[in-house]
Amino acid sequence: MHDKDPGHLAPESLMMGFGYVPEWSEGAIKPPLFLTSTFVFRSAEEGESYFRQAYGLDPGGPTQPKGLIYSRLNNPVLEILEDRLRVWEGAEAAASFASGMAAISTTILALCVPGDVIVYSIPVYGGTDFFFNHILPAYGMRAIPVQAGDGFAERVRALKLAHARVLYVETPANPTTLMTDLAAAAALKGELSRPGAEGEAGAVAPGETILMVDNTFLGPLWQNAVACGADLSLYSATKFIGGHSDLIAGAVLGRADLLTHIKTFRTILGTMAEPFTAWLMLRSLETLKIRMEAQAANAEKLARLLADHPAVGRVLYPGLLEPGSPQHELFVRQCSGPGSLMAFEVGDGTDKAAAFRVLNRFRLAHLAVSLGGTETLVEHPAAMTHADVADEVKARTGITPGMIRVSCGVERIDDLVADFRQALDPEGAKPLR
Repeated sequence: MHDKDPGHLAPESLMMGFGYVPEWSEGAIKPPLFLTSTFVFRSAEEGESYFRQAYGLDPGGPTQPKGLIYSRLNNPVLEILEDRLRVWEGAEAAASFASGMAAISTTILALCVPGDVIVYSIPVYGGTDFFFNHILPAYGMRAIPVQAGDGFAERVRALKLAHARVLYVETPANPTTLMTDLAAAAALKGELSRPGAEGEAGAVAPGETILMVDNTFLGPLWQNAVACGADLSLYSATKFIGGHSDLIAGAVLGRADLLTHIKTFRTILGTMAEPFTAWLMLRSLETLKIRMEAQAANAEKLARLLADHPAVGRVLYPGLLEPGSPQHELFVRQCSGPGSLMAFEVGDGTDKAAAFRVLNRFRLAHLAVSLGGTETLVEHPAAMTHADVADEVKARTGITPGMIRVSCGVERIDDLVADFRQALDPEGAKPLR
């Protein structure tokens, strides 16, 4: 299954062999791990050719594979991984990174120059917020936050910007699960573009507005950002793609012209995934669908329990959206499933101490940040993942002191239910088995 055209097969089927030729590796059914820093050239002429290709001096044909030089540029395991990653969203190309933040920061630095404006949805992951507000200004770039959810496009239009280089949307939003219309965001690109702009260093298409979507929460199984109009779909691959809480990685999928430029920056910045991490992700991709389905099944049952519990004031989960509401209509149009991430508020959401008491009582669920692993994780967004977000922004976007974020794992649902019941009501709940 080394054909570059995945044909009619489903992504979960292609994860078992796409992009790999067993005959090239002694017939091994799984790709071997290439733990090497450098690769030997068969001749000086070949070495020259590979370097000219790597630095864009002689790019060759669109289907010509890049010659192997050095694992900061490419590695067989990374190439197989990127072939398989792009399959999930039908993307033209993909790039793997050392972390989700490496994917975000490298992509922004590759495509933006001093003076550029980035419009981004809030709430957004705390690390992204920090990068936009505390790192980019030193490079002459300005990031403008816009409330996510219904009316996002109208709020962006109200800014009356002459141009925005990047429209960055995280949907569902972290941690509130608020959804933003990607089709409407894609329609904004033409309005925010600057036709006829002069070429700028670093710009692939000067004047073009690029839609980037953080697709970590629902992708790649439950939401296809590329199909919804995104130029680039970004991931913390640490989460569902890695899926076992044992690696750190990132990924970007999308347009080949943009990915070519991003990969050049990745080479120079040194932000690529290393071979062992890529090899682990190949393992994880084989079970991605069944893991995400099992996690979502648990989440739907747990969300209903929380919604009915007297100690819980509010549950934020796509699977509980009210039919007929704008958010529900968007969910039906944009997603194929609700995923396994949710947030709930203890009481009226104003009491941090009450939320901490609940968090400290969990016995099966783990009190830890991150998400998408096989184990259930609970955390306090306001004090942990979003600690660096301004208090005013947290208040405006609904990240309350009493909020707890939950990433459902694959444990037996009866055991999870018992754990949540005893954490919320230790006096009235039955003990864990």
